[in-house]
Amino acid sequence: MPAGEQGSLAPERRRALEEIDPWWCPVWPVTWQRAYATARLWWLESDGLVDWTVLPQDTVFEGEQLGRWVKVQRAGWPALEEEQRDLLSAVGIEEEQELVAARAAAEAKPKVSRSDRFAQGLAALAAFVERERHPRVPRPHKELLESVEAGPGGEEQVVVSHFALGTWLNNQKARRAKLTPGQLAQLAEHGVESA
Repeated sequence: MPAGEQGSLAPERRRALEEIDPWWCPVWPVTWQRAYATARLWWLESDGLVDWTVLPQDTVFEGEQLGRWVKVQRAGWPALEEEQRDLLSAVGIEEEQELVAARAAAEAKPKVSRSDRFAQGLAALAAFVERERHPRVPRPHKELLESVEAGPGGEEQVVVSHFALGTWLNNQKARRAKLTPGQLAQLAEHGVESA
């Protein structure tokens, strides 16, 4: 029963349900509750002797991706409800600072704007055309692309990445109607047909 429906129950029925199961109507998704029940069952069947830190990520139990789920909980600890953290702690699942920090760093990484992405694609296309002398980029081709980014201490650093040029160029052609005249002209400068 969704959390919004619990208010329609008579108080005595709600108390009775809470005596049976205090988590009969949690604020978190039922999928989380089901995965937690599976983790608890694993813990019970192991007589409480589970080292969750070494559980392989590909562990499946009772049809649930238990290893992956446990890792997500340990990495997303700060975002969990206090009651969820209490339930996890009761079966020995705890926060892992390294996973939390890695997740926070990934979420803090700035998103690349469409115009920046287009500029990256043009730079990769220019490098390809200069080297190959034609703009016919195979779909699976990835172009090495160097960019200057701010490092952890604020200093500039050169980052080398594999830009999926073939996929990018195919997407530009497929979405040609959404490109600006300026973008179409920039592609044409590198030999990419506008029609």
